[in-house]
Amino acid sequence: MEDDSRQNSPLVGIVLKIGSVAVFVAMSICIKATAPHVPSGEAMFFRSFFAIPPILLWFAWRGQLRQSFHTKNPLGHFWRGLIGGTSMFLGFTALGLLPLPEVVTIGYAAPLVATILAAMFLGERLRVYRLSAVFAGLIGVIIVLSPRFSVLEQGDMDALAAVGAMCALMGAIFAAMAQVFVRKLVREERTATIVIYFSLTSTLLSLVTLPFGWAVPEAREAVLLVAAGLFGGAGQILLTASYRHAETAVIASFEYVSMLLALGAGYVVFDEVPSGAMLAGAGLIVAAGLVIVYREHRLGIERARARKVMTPQG
Repeated sequence: MEDDSRQNSPLVGIVLKIGSVAVFVAMSICIKATAPHVPSGEAMFFRSFFAIPPILLWFAWRGQLRQSFHTKNPLGHFWRGLIGGTSMFLGFTALGLLPLPEVVTIGYAAPLVATILAAMFLGERLRVYRLSAVFAGLIGVIIVLSPRFSVLEQGDMDALAAVGAMCALMGAIFAAMAQVFVRKLVREERTATIVIYFSLTSTLLSLVTLPFGWAVPEAREAVLLVAAGLFGGAGQILLTASYRHAETAVIASFEYVSMLLALGAGYVVFDEVPSGAMLAGAGLIVAAGLVIVYREHRLGIERARARKVMTPQG
């Protein structure tokens, strides 16, 4: 059962959401900078393991440390960790093969796919308005991916880019599946419990890749990897806190700030210039996402009004 009380401070929620987005982009920068030498499984270990200390400190500060480990559904946490960890591994692989803005853009497919999966497995209604937006967003994803799978392009670099695009897309699909698992878990589990068990599970799962070869990171790489984990933990804290201060519909659209940050970081840090197809597809995906957020906001208002009318007055 969720135990977080919501405080009606939309501005605080927005600031926290933007902060979480910025920190997650910083995490991606650290992972991408080490990708030429550090395998994805090893990066996943650092990201997961070093996210645990700031999360535990946050729980201790809030007085939730002991109850955060209490769970009624350990198997559910395992499956959420397995699927989420797979998404992380695929995303980190894509970061080593594609420009940062492109990986971020393809990742926007996750909430679109999650909308479809929630309708299939959770019984959530998928109205024509939202279905049209999802369809438009997926067309945007295809536009972004299409240059990577062109049969006219040949060569090792193009083949690696195609692998990276497929990893990014599959990572988004697994992220969508993880979102569905989280929606089920929050019905009976605390947010703190979901957060800590994901970090623990993904840390253990990353060790499965150890026999396939890990590199000894150089000092600079080690600092970046540890920073990626700390950023990941801090980002999760900021994200969770943002939803305590404002409704999901209010802050969800600020997720797309990551596109601007990724474009800037890609150009400044990695000398990456986005293609026209990527920008066009990104625009369509972001527009579709904003339409879904707006529609959910309107439906939330309508449901609130309906409950108010049905509430007995006395």
